Amino acid sequence: MPIEILNRSTTDCASADLKSLLKFSLNQLGLHSDCELNLMLVDEAEMTDLHIKWMDEPGPTDVLSFPMDEIKPGWKEEAVLGDIVICPSIAQGQAEAAGHSFSHELAILSVHGLLHIVGYDHALKEEEIEMFALQESLVARWNK
Repeated sequence: MPIEILNRSTTDCASADLKSLLKFSLNQLGLHSDCELNLMLVDEAEMTDLHIKWMDEPGPTDVLSFPMDEIKPGWKEEAVLGDIVICPSIAQGQAEAAGHSFSHELAILSVHGLLHIVGYDHALKEEEIEMFALQESLVARWNK
């Protein structure tokens, strides 16, 4: 499964670990082994531009997802999943506020972005509970 990671930020983000986590998560979600996924790490200025352009929201955010093919967990065909964009400087602040490591925050955001790509959302409280539990579970199982 081709996973590409492009770091356009100035922060070292352990790309090999993120790729391993995303491969693990795709496998756990039962997706075809040849699905394509891109993860981009960007600075606050670029994230602000993307956030305004695509979400019509001011300022930077932590993670954005851009699905390509409409798929769900268990998809058995090849697909271009899409792009996940993370802002490491926002992630660093969130990690400090949450009291966990920067690498853990990047892992959470990577899986969060992937779950959005495969159709999960958190607009409703029930959806939020399901999605956040799954992202925590995937990261915890990968860390074992």
